[in-house]
This record gives sequence, C-alpha cells and structure tokens, in this order.
Amino acid sequence: MTGSTERVALATCRQLPMLSEDDRELIEAFAAMDINAAPAVWDDPSVAWSDFDLTIVRSCWDYHERRPEFVRWAHGVVAVANPADIIEWNTDKRHLADLAATDVPIVPTAWVTPGDAWQVPWAGTWVAKPSVSLSGLNAGRYDVSDAEQRSLLAAHVDGLLAAGGTVMIQPYQSAIDTDGETALIFIGGRFDHAIRKGAVLSGPASDADHRFEEDGGMHLAPCDATAAQLEIAGHALDRVPGGRQRLLYARVDLVPDADGRPLLMELELTEPQLFFKYAPGSADAMAVAAAAQIRGTHQLGPPQT
Repeated sequence: MTGSTERVALATCRQLPMLSEDDRELIEAFAAMDINAAPAVWDDPSVAWSDFDLTIVRSCWDYHERRPEFVRWAHGVVAVANPADIIEWNTDKRHLADLAATDVPIVPTAWVTPGDAWQVPWAGTWVAKPSVSLSGLNAGRYDVSDAEQRSLLAAHVDGLLAAGGTVMIQPYQSAIDTDGETALIFIGGRFDHAIRKGAVLSGPASDADHRFEEDGGMHLAPCDATAAQLEIAGHALDRVPGGRQRLLYARVDLVPDADGRPLLMELELTEPQLFFKYAPGSADAMAVAAAAQIRGTHQLGPPQT
C-alpha cells in the first residue's frame, strides 16, 4: 500500500467469514490499485459500512433464509454494488417473468403461489424450485412417468407452497445433460469470460448443499461464448432496471433448448460466483471497474428516468 485511504468491503456470510477462495483474489487485485479490500459479514452488527467507499456483495450465500433482512441491509448501505434496488429485484427469480415480458427467451416457467390450483403434469421430466433460493437448494428434477417421482413432485411443490413461497415449475431441458450450462460473466457491463458447467440436478430434491464446496461442487471448464449466447445475454442485461451500465458484475446462465438455441436459466446479479481463477486477469478487471466507481469516473447509481 502507498497510503491510500480508499476502502472496499467484500460482503460475505458467517459461513465464509474470509470469503470463498475465488473471491480472495479480489483482495490482491485491489491492493495493486492501492485500495484496501477486506471481507465483512453482511449481518455483523459491529461492521460500520459507512467507513467503506464501496461495498461489493460477494459470498452472501445465506440471503435466501432471510431475504427481507438482506434487502433492508442492502438499501442501508450507501454505496453498494450491485445497487440495492437491483439486488431487491434480482433475489426473487420472479424477475425472470419481467424479462420474458420484454422478449428475453427464458426457460418456460409456470409460477405457482400459495392458494393457486395446480396439477402435476402427466408426462415429461420437470424441475420444481422456490423462486427465492440459490445453488440448487430445494430444487428437484422429476420424471412424472414414474409414479413415485410423480408423488414426490406433488409433495415437493405442496411443501414449498405451505412455507409461503412461490414455486417455479419448468420442463427439464434435456440438452443440459450433454451440453451443460454456460455461464457468461460480465464486468463493468462488458463480457469478460465464459464457463461451462455440468448438469446440477440429477433427481428429486434432497438435503444436498453444495454452497461451500469448491466450485459449488460443480464440474467447471472455461469455454468460448457463441455469438448467439452473447446476443441473448446482452439482451437480458439491457433490460435490467436502469440498464446494464449500473452493473459492476453479472453472470448470465444459459442452457440450450431442444434445437440448440440458448435460453436464459438464471440472471445472477447479487452474489454469483464469478470464477476468477478460470480467467486470469478477471479479478483485476473487477478491481479496475470498482475503482472507476469509487474515484468518480463511473457511477452505478439509481436508474435514470
């Protein structure tokens, strides 16, 4: 350090007080820019968030358990990336319906809320998951031609509804089994790198929790993004409230449909893994983009009207 007083908080959760291994690369990247970056647990009452020039949400992988409290925390931090209103919008996957309404091609989704009448489909393979969740928690894959799995799907959805949540029911995109998912990572609104992920769901919902495993327990590999994938990802980001220029980071998860065309599976604008270790220089790019915000050359403020 050369005496800089600029400070960045890298917000995390109590289970990872020193951040994930991947996010720790940011500390060194900020140090190279004479910015002091340090982890801070988002719900630690002893943290004075106003002491930081910027708070970047990173491994806050428990927000789904207390989303209202997490959203209030984000709105209470003066300078947070991504902006608090985007965090509020993004932490409930019903934002995908907003994007679909603007012609972003998403995985077909039925949204079931408490009190809705719904029926288990009679054919096909289906995914059910809560609209507030992460890392495949409480998500399951069901072949309803099997009587036991059909019953398990009904029980899964009924349980999520009884807990007061919204349930997403989607036809399983079988091309994931061969082609996987592709995660496109954007930094400062620009595409940086892409990662291929293996299929996550193999059967009915279970108690499996991969949040704190290396790479989230997934098989990952760097890959090249296709022109079609970049087009869909850009289309989605341009429809984020206020536009992509407000985003310090984004991860766009795409899967192929039966004809190989990319569909949006997830738009991760809150706490996604960004896979820095698979893309040398990407943590540095994040630090540069954040420094531009801190130093006033780029603002990630409220949406323009």
